[in-house]
Amino acid sequence: MSAPRRTALVLAGLVLLSFNLRPAAVSVGPVLAEVRRGLGLSGAEAGLLTSLPVLAFAVFGALAPAFARRAGLHRSITLSLVAVVVGLGGRAAVADSTTFLALSALALAGMATANVLIPSLVKLHFPDRIGRATAIYTTALAIGLTSAFLLTVPVSHAFGSWRAGLGLWSLTALVAIVPWLGLAAHDRHLESDARSISFGDVARTRIGWAMALFFGLQSLQAYSIFGWFPQLWRDAGYSAEEAGLLVAVVAGVSIPLSLWLPAAAARRTDQRVVIVAVLGCYLAGYALLLVDAHALAIPAALLVGVGCCVFPVVLTLIGLRARTPDGTAALSGFTQSLGYLIAAIGPFVIGTVYDATGGWTLPLWLLLVLVLPLLAVGAYAGRPAYLEDQLGR
Repeated sequence: MSAPRRTALVLAGLVLLSFNLRPAAVSVGPVLAEVRRGLGLSGAEAGLLTSLPVLAFAVFGALAPAFARRAGLHRSITLSLVAVVVGLGGRAAVADSTTFLALSALALAGMATANVLIPSLVKLHFPDRIGRATAIYTTALAIGLTSAFLLTVPVSHAFGSWRAGLGLWSLTALVAIVPWLGLAAHDRHLESDARSISFGDVARTRIGWAMALFFGLQSLQAYSIFGWFPQLWRDAGYSAEEAGLLVAVVAGVSIPLSLWLPAAAARRTDQRVVIVAVLGCYLAGYALLLVDAHALAIPAALLVGVGCCVFPVVLTLIGLRARTPDGTAALSGFTQSLGYLIAAIGPFVIGTVYDATGGWTLPLWLLLVLVLPLLAVGAYAGRPAYLEDQLGR
């Protein structure tokens, strides 16, 4: 395969893959009530379903680097997409809750594995253009996230069933497999000898823990926002549809910024200024919501959306804080698996505080205060450092 054709395939594969990494996790939310009625899901089963994305990221994210060393990077991505297609397509057709949960877990396992391996793909194919390549795939990811919020309900209504709204995303994932079939035939393996970097190796480094905390605390914010802000705005006087649109604004802000932020971060040797500027928008957005969550909803949604854009900056840092694709995979697996365990705490705590107080003042103050440790670990992770150097390699 010629180099230009390979590059084109990688770019096409990267965009299509990234677009399909979030619908598997978030498409159930908009139709959860209909899914519960249709399958007779208990409260415990519904709670498990909403927790599955975080659990999948934690478990399969940790296993992804070892899987790529055995199967090859491109084949691992291809198999991950197959799992997404089978899981999403199958769960849209089944009639019992147990099979639905099992197929959801399969789809999320594929999504989590691919999610961890993407920074290694960027490091392998675009080692001198990490910022630009990260911008491309994080923008596609943001478009997929926003599309899942905007399209799942209308498609369900158009076809008269929540099954159509969920099944749609198996078709988009099926399209995403096409370029990876060509790449899988000419695969690349991560290092699998004594030089390879393990999960435990990363755990012995300061940069590994800083990145895990940075990723975890920013994901805690994002999961709390996407999980609870629809209810916040409904309580503030907006209809369910209007509250959904406001959350879509939060998600949609990241589309244009994801095109710019990764490249802007990668051009710098020190990313602390970018990190502080983005995270400062969280503080401003939460302050507006505390003042008046109804009247100031739109500017607050825009500011909180900018704060959420720290996510593509963290993904850029994963590629910048390791020297090799193997190191990048190990750092990505450690960062995301532990990070999503931290993130799982957020929605639970925010929901508990909301239920206990009956309002949003204390939950918003809690989110605002949690930005401070996020700023601290972001300031450390934003300084130039390399995983291999801290391991003495």
